[in-house]
This record gives sequence, structure tokens and C-alpha cells, in this order.
Amino acid sequence: MLVGTLVVQVYIPSSTSLKDKRQVVKSVIHRVQNRFNVSVVELNNEDLWQRATIGVAIAGDNQEYIQRQLQLVLNFMDGEPRWEILQAEFGLC
Repeated sequence: MLVGTLVVQVYIPSSTSLKDKRQVVKSVIHRVQNRFNVSVVELNNEDLWQRATIGVAIAGDNQEYIQRQLQLVLNFMDGEPRWEILQAEFGLC
């Protein structure tokens, strides 16, 4: 079994409070989980208003499938107008 990971750092320019940030992050996490059936969690920067780090994980037995799904997740997240992706890192173990 293989596990693919994606760690995405985002900037949320319109966020003026932790509540604003939470609304955006939770909304996107929920939509990604429902659409792609992957595990998603906010990893770091919980106390920063305009930054978030999102972790995504998927398990499977086909490396190409895992990489393709994670790329689809990244493309979906990049289409979110309320934030800007600063950095994305893929991993496989």
C-alpha cells in the first residue's frame, strides 16, 4: 500500500480575524473531502489570520492514480478565489 501526501500553504488576503479564516478553511476542507474522498486537515498556523497550511492524504496501491488524484485536489484548491496558494509539496511513501 502507498500513501500520497500533499501539503499546501495558502494566503487568505480577505481574512481579518481567525473566524474569517476558519470559515474559508473549513469550507474548502469540507468540499475537498466530499469531492475527492481524501483525508484533509489544517496542519499549522492556526493562530495566524491570513495563513494556513492544509494537509491532504490518500492511500492506494497505484502510484500514478495517487499522484493524479493529488494533482486534481491541488488544481481544485488553486481554483478557490478566496485564497492564494503560496507553496505545494507532494510526497509518497
